[in-house]
Amino acid sequence: MPAEDVPGVFITVEGGDGAGKTTLARALTECLRRSGRAVRLTFEPGGTALGTHLRSLVLDPGVAMSDWDETWLFLAARASHVHEVLIPALEAGEIVLSDRYSDSTLAYQGYGRGLDLERLTALNREATQGLSPDLTLMLDIPAELGLARTRARSSQADRIGDADLAFHQRVNAGFRRLAAERPERVHMIDGRQDAAVVLGEALDVVNRWLDGRRARS
Repeated sequence: MPAEDVPGVFITVEGGDGAGKTTLARALTECLRRSGRAVRLTFEPGGTALGTHLRSLVLDPGVAMSDWDETWLFLAARASHVHEVLIPALEAGEIVLSDRYSDSTLAYQGYGRGLDLERLTALNREATQGLSPDLTLMLDIPAELGLARTRARSSQADRIGDADLAFHQRVNAGFRRLAAERPERVHMIDGRQDAAVVLGEALDVVNRWLDGRRARS
C-alpha cells in the first residue's frame, strides 16, 4: 500500500540514538497542530499494546536472543502498528508522524547487526503491507555525541543503546547510505544543531512538501 493510495500524509523521523528524533517529532507535531492540521504522533517500537510489550522484551538486555530474534520482534511490533494505528489514521486523512519506522530496521539490524539487507527489505514490505512514508526527516549526528546524549539522559540498561561505539557508527553510516539512495523521500538534517534550528529546517521541508502536494492535486 503506497502512501499515495490513502488520503493522509505519512511522515517519519529517523536517525541514530541520541539524534533528537523524539524531541523533533513532538515539537513538529505541536507546530502542525497549531496550524490547524490533524496530526497523529506515534512511535516504534510501540504505539500499540502489543508493540509496548514487545518493546520491553526486545530492549531487555537480560533476555538472551539472536540478532534475528531481535529483528522478528521489531517486525511484529511494526505489523501491529501499521494495522492498528497507521492505516486507520491515514485513511481518516490525518498527517501521521512516526518516530522511527522501517528505515530503522535496515540501519540497525542490517548495517548495524550485519543481517541480509535484501531479506530485511522483503520482510519490511510484508510487515508494513507495503506502506511507505511520503517523507522522511533523518537526523544525522556523530555516534559519539548521540551516545553521550543518550547515556546522560538515562542509566537504564538497553540492548540497543548499550551496544558498542562501532555498532552505532555502522548504524549511522547505514542511515546516511539509505538517505543517499532515497533522495526523493529522505531529507537529512544536521542533528548537532540547536533544537530550534532543527525544528525550523524540518518545518520548512514539511511545509514545502505539503504545498507541493496541494499543487499536484
